[in-house]
Amino acid sequence: MGENPEFAILGSGNLATNMAMALHKAGLHISLIYSKEAEHAQRLAALVDCKWTTQPEEVSQEETDIVLSALKDDIAPDVWRQINFRDRLLLHTAGSLPMSVLDSHSRNHGVIYPLMTLSKNRILDFSNLPLLIEANSSQNLQRIKDLASRMSHKVYVASSETRGKAHLAAVFANNFSNHMYAKASELLHDSGLPFEVLLPLIDETANKVHQLTPAEAQTGPAIRYDQNIMAKHKAMLSPDDAALYQAISLSIHQMMQQNNQ
Repeated sequence: MGENPEFAILGSGNLATNMAMALHKAGLHISLIYSKEAEHAQRLAALVDCKWTTQPEEVSQEETDIVLSALKDDIAPDVWRQINFRDRLLLHTAGSLPMSVLDSHSRNHGVIYPLMTLSKNRILDFSNLPLLIEANSSQNLQRIKDLASRMSHKVYVASSETRGKAHLAAVFANNFSNHMYAKASELLHDSGLPFEVLLPLIDETANKVHQLTPAEAQTGPAIRYDQNIMAKHKAMLSPDDAALYQAISLSIHQMMQQNNQ
């Protein structure tokens, strides 16, 4: 890989947009954006000043060094089958897909996975964002490491199994916690209070785990399994939400008991 490789990017969604902008900021050249949605492809191409297409065969014809796939997991294999990668370095960006899904598509392949929640309307600075990388050869691993290091100071070599566990951990830390915010927002709305009353609490909860372990930072009635308070809480909830409350409370209590043994 030369000092300034040429990229084609597959996708135009949250991940593709942030990856494209991170590459662009690092001074790396993107020559083509592919997306099945013309409007989305055109919009992202305009941000990084490159061509765009809705036709996979144009990716086959484009002279690029690296093809970076940021497609949704369920549609990516079908798009890959329509492209002749010609042994170019093919990278996928998914936490949940093993590297082996690329075996039949290019002799040179690997993974670069940003461990972060991403939205196309909120472009993040990648400089301190964890990037988990993997490759099918030591030479390709060095190429990917060099590339990732141009975008971020936090690059970690991780196997497909390790990356899968990291993705699962991220689901707990981000997706599930955000769902709890949504549930909390509904409760406050029903009581006539704005969600913003919880923002200082949410910020402090996040800040604490920079100094304490999550177990050390845990508070609330579930630690001591205060059944009087818990019963009052569950009485205010729908049956489904009460069951969710009970399951999470029990998990907290059991974890704290194990940690105190």
